[in-house]
Amino acid sequence: MKHEEILAQTSFFAETPSAALSTIASSATTQQLQRGDVLFSEGDAPDALFVVLSGRIAIAVDNKPLDARESVLALMEVGDLFGELGLLDNGARSAMARAIETSTVLRIPYGPVVEHMRSNPAMLWGVAKLLATRLRTMDEVLSDSVFLDVTGRTAKRLLELSGGKDEFVLPVTQEELAGMVGASRERVNKAIASFIRLGWLEQHDRRYHILMRDRLEVRSS
Repeated sequence: MKHEEILAQTSFFAETPSAALSTIASSATTQQLQRGDVLFSEGDAPDALFVVLSGRIAIAVDNKPLDARESVLALMEVGDLFGELGLLDNGARSAMARAIETSTVLRIPYGPVVEHMRSNPAMLWGVAKLLATRLRTMDEVLSDSVFLDVTGRTAKRLLELSGGKDEFVLPVTQEELAGMVGASRERVNKAIASFIRLGWLEQHDRRYHILMRDRLEVRSS
């Protein structure tokens, strides 16, 4: 798929005129990442936004010096756009982006995007839609942290990571899953063990089999 077509499918560029989109796409380059590669770190000066072409990218923040754990704020999957915040406020990166598996991203420099935004203000509608989606997601995360215990949050993250399948390979490590849940690895493992004991779930290393999806759904709500 051409870079222009990839960008057109994102909400950020949904309102971008075709001529402007073509120019922006021509400035884009692909970047290959291996598992563990850091695309950018918290505090870096930003100069580009990204779209995931393959693999998965974790958006995370470091909890040091409070503890050694890392909080995973979001997983960017194929088609997801990220890294746009610095373009809008000229601030430093607010989180880090790290590949959690072999991945390819499309790198779009800020320069051409800003230039076309100034001459095509309708593009801002696409930006507003993306920010609204981000806000809704953060509202849900905040709600989960208030109303769901660790077991409930673990059930919810497993259902999300299953992609609707009853059998799946967990795409993150146990440590990364704990970061997504917002708890220690030990507490998350304890929650998973309780699902297995209840007969809701089977686990063999990173391969999971959901036996009672309805029970997990109730526990995660």
